[in-house]
Amino acid sequence: MDRKIIISKSKYLAGLQCLKYLWYQVNAREEIPEPGFTAQFIFKQGLLVSEYAKKLYPEGIDLGKIGDLKEQLVKTSELLSERKPLFEASCSFGNVYSRADILVPADIDRWDIIEVKSSTQLKEEHIHDVSFQKYCFDKAGVKIRKCYLANINNQYIRKGDINPGELFKKTDITVEVEEILEGIEDRIEEILEIAARQSPPEIFIGKHCDEPYSCPLKDRCWRFLPDNHIFNLYGNKDKATQLYNEGILSIKDIPDWYNLTLKQKIQLECAKTEKPKINKSEILKFINNLEYPLYFFDFETFSTAIPLYEGVKPYQIIPFQYSIHILDTIDSQPRHYDFLAEGAEDPREELLLNLRKQIDETGSIIVYYELFEKGVLKELAETFPDYSQWIDSILTRIVDLYKPFGNFHYYHSSQKGSASVKNVLPAITDLSYEGMEIADGMAASVYFLYICGNYDTGESCPAKEEVEKVRKSLIKYCGMDTGGMIHILRALVKEVV
Repeated sequence: MDRKIIISKSKYLAGLQCLKYLWYQVNAREEIPEPGFTAQFIFKQGLLVSEYAKKLYPEGIDLGKIGDLKEQLVKTSELLSERKPLFEASCSFGNVYSRADILVPADIDRWDIIEVKSSTQLKEEHIHDVSFQKYCFDKAGVKIRKCYLANINNQYIRKGDINPGELFKKTDITVEVEEILEGIEDRIEEILEIAARQSPPEIFIGKHCDEPYSCPLKDRCWRFLPDNHIFNLYGNKDKATQLYNEGILSIKDIPDWYNLTLKQKIQLECAKTEKPKINKSEILKFINNLEYPLYFFDFETFSTAIPLYEGVKPYQIIPFQYSIHILDTIDSQPRHYDFLAEGAEDPREELLLNLRKQIDETGSIIVYYELFEKGVLKELAETFPDYSQWIDSILTRIVDLYKPFGNFHYYHSSQKGSASVKNVLPAITDLSYEGMEIADGMAASVYFLYICGNYDTGESCPAKEEVEKVRKSLIKYCGMDTGGMIHILRALVKEVV
């Protein structure tokens, strides 16, 4: 007997992005890698946003805690007659099944769909999301009047308890949903046909592997590529896709006559020569403009959809940690200072007070990608005006170590088209972030929120030993950022002096 394949909203959206990923979701889900700690935390943040959205309708009935699919469908059918807002109402028709975040009675016999998202902007995938819901509910006999997106209002400022009415902005997307509904039955039919196959379809790799979401099967699908492949070309991926379609996989195999940008030409040259490209005159200019002592400086920050503190907006960047390494001369032994907040209170003023003690009145302040650090400092100056004059004085002293690499004044093929500190450090020194417990900024922010217990994800606070372990990893990671910059600068000096 043939199995009945049910296409849910998540499977439909997966099929729109990549039919191969859809096949694995239906037929071999165990082969899809489980999301890591950071991805799980982001997912839980989305669930928390949904809980706040439910507060927009206090009289609503929540069906989300019913685990059994059939029971949920029956209960939804029963409650429709009560004409109250329903959370996680479900419906099915033929081979499709969907749930709505919020279903609100509209007039005598119709309903409005409200899709809740933790983003601040409407995206095309949101319209596809809601179009599938409307199709399912309409086919199941639940008449839909209008469709709305309720997402985060990033201009909302927290004052006391969270005000859901101000936290969310509601956008009527009915027209857009109706437009994209055209052809949905054909798309569903294709998805069902692919899902019923005995083996996954052959799908070329490309931009869809990362858009709109990074596919968890990407490593599996991309493993045939050479190490320095054409998708490492700097800039958008259209040219890489064109080369791939022409059968060129490695950067070193790109013909010399091919239309490349200046930076891409440098990549090609380095791939062929297997040597770094060094613009000594530009690097010397950068080095000669430095004023000692040098302060190698880095923030770690977090941002959350639900603002944690008074006076904070959704997704406002909150610094909770910094590291500073100070050099009196290029070869001197560096002095290191750091700060890592404790507890669930707003860490910003204590961080500022501590930071001001470490930076004297002269010397270049070296960061990696100045737009970020400067942005954080400017926002701190607005929030804490007593520090604004001091912050203004240090902003003028900031020097961006990213620039020699972002401008390709130094480039090594092992950077793979990236000028991030994570790629530059191992390319120009013998150091790397590999093997570190915490090895990127997103993980740092998530682990900090985890150990502070100041974000309601439904998890119990970690044990004291776990907290101490994470704090050590956070200090090590942030220190690696600033200590690594010293090694990068010294390596640059050796190349040109």
